[in-house]
Amino acid sequence: MMSDTLRRRSSRVRGHGRRAGEQVAHSKALNVAARLGLAARGVVYLIIGFLAIDIAVGGGSSHQANQRGAFAEIAAQPGGAVLLVLVVIGLAGYACWRYAQAAVGTPEDGKKAGARAKSLCRAVVYTGLCASAVSVLTGSASSSQDQKSQGWTATLMQNAAGRWLVGLGGIVVFVVGAALIVEGVRRKFRKHLDTAQMSERTEKVVTALGTVGTTARGVVFALVGILVVDAAITEDPHKSRGLDGALRTLAHQSYGPWLLALIALGLVAFGVFGLAMAKWART
Repeated sequence: MMSDTLRRRSSRVRGHGRRAGEQVAHSKALNVAARLGLAARGVVYLIIGFLAIDIAVGGGSSHQANQRGAFAEIAAQPGGAVLLVLVVIGLAGYACWRYAQAAVGTPEDGKKAGARAKSLCRAVVYTGLCASAVSVLTGSASSSQDQKSQGWTATLMQNAAGRWLVGLGGIVVFVVGAALIVEGVRRKFRKHLDTAQMSERTEKVVTALGTVGTTARGVVFALVGILVVDAAITEDPHKSRGLDGALRTLAHQSYGPWLLALIALGLVAFGVFGLAMAKWART
């Protein structure tokens, strides 16, 4: 009898906890945080796209075409510190939104374990990006993403098990890129959009931006994954390069500048799509 009573009380407590968590996840404050985060992500990819265009045309920008480079580009503008603070707030909001989805589920997929795991991974990634933006803001950034990537790879590749781990990491990144390509081509991102709030013309434009942008983002991720796998196979940590390194590697291939220009325009499209998501996402 006592055991049954305790179980019922425990069940009620868990139920109250879940409902409280769902209320937080769907609160107005977290909705605003999510939209700020989506806007910040859009701005970052817009800048990455323009930096990639600069690489394609042989420009002399000193900033890398990656997230840290985008933060540095923002900070270098008049009033850049204030703008970067807003980006930090947005990225923190995005991470919090994803942590909440990991805890209680998403509007599109409910409480499916796979969707919640994806939300958790995104939350961790954007927590790291937020920390990177803070380091640029405070002037404590000491090395580029490519240098850090090569450093970690070199450390892991000191033994056979580490090389296998590096190779596995590259495969994971490649699979993520392939999944993004499929998402873009099949327009699976549309389930995250509240299309009922759009006009027919707006829906077509946003869908086109999402298709091009998500596919281009997937191509870049896949290329990064290939470079990491190549580094593991050849035992050369210098081949393990991040987003900027992948884009510059592409620029040095036959027809590379033209391909890079197309991918860069795709990243710009993803940035604009991110701004559209900030308005029409299903949060």
